[in-house]
Amino acid sequence: MTFGQQPQGGNTPNNNLNGQQPQYQYQYNAQQPQYGQSQYQQYGYAQNGTAAINTQSAYAYEEAQRVSVTRAYGEMTIGLLVTAVVAIVTQMTGLYITFLQYTGIFGVFAPAIVQIVLAVYLGARITRMTPSSARVMFYVYAALMGFTLSIIFAVYDLGTIGISLALCAGFFFALTMLGRTTKFNMLKAGPVLLAGLIVLIIAEVLLAIFAPGDTALMLISAIGLVLFAGMTVYDAQATRALFAQYAGEGPDMIKKISILCALNLYLDFVNMFLYILRLFGSRN
Repeated sequence: MTFGQQPQGGNTPNNNLNGQQPQYQYQYNAQQPQYGQSQYQQYGYAQNGTAAINTQSAYAYEEAQRVSVTRAYGEMTIGLLVTAVVAIVTQMTGLYITFLQYTGIFGVFAPAIVQIVLAVYLGARITRMTPSSARVMFYVYAALMGFTLSIIFAVYDLGTIGISLALCAGFFFALTMLGRTTKFNMLKAGPVLLAGLIVLIIAEVLLAIFAPGDTALMLISAIGLVLFAGMTVYDAQATRALFAQYAGEGPDMIKKISILCALNLYLDFVNMFLYILRLFGSRN
């Protein structure tokens, strides 16, 4: 009875109600001549009622997906804030430098190894973890990233770091909007992007060992920036696809998927920031 023609007056006697019902059905169906289905007077209301229900369901689904995507980007933002705070505190206290003095070369590689283990474990076990455990692990990862990234304050000018961060934020926002609005399906490019990432890591290690220098660093940084720009668009679309895939698994699963998507987006942002800083940063 939500289609606009309610029976007039609330004080109509009950014996007139049955007399109004055929009139209501007739008026309702008379407003639908384009369908040419006068024989469906009994079912006209049900058909359009179903259409309304479908519309409401579609709206509810879109709204739920929007909220889920917003949750993922919110978790990513909190992770970035954790990284920034830890990096600033670590730099102010000199904790990372002290850590390196006591651990030597082990202190350089150990945090990176722990980060890799955390990321792989979180990606592989996310569906079996509780949302709170997944969130804590993500924030631990972000804090550890901030601990190691604190070294950039000793290498790059503070103003350059701020400019690079602003450029990265604008670039990331534009790429995210592109991923969410373009009709091009970047999910098909997943294997290509993964292969490119593996090649980039190997090339970066080899060049650092056998051909260190500013030219090689700039070349790798430019390639890395382009690669993670593509991965940002990919992850923007993958986030929506994952939420659609797990939409019927319940709110806890959605929370866990939010953490996984936040981790992917977080890594895209941090890597783009570092490559921009390498390309345009002024060293101390």
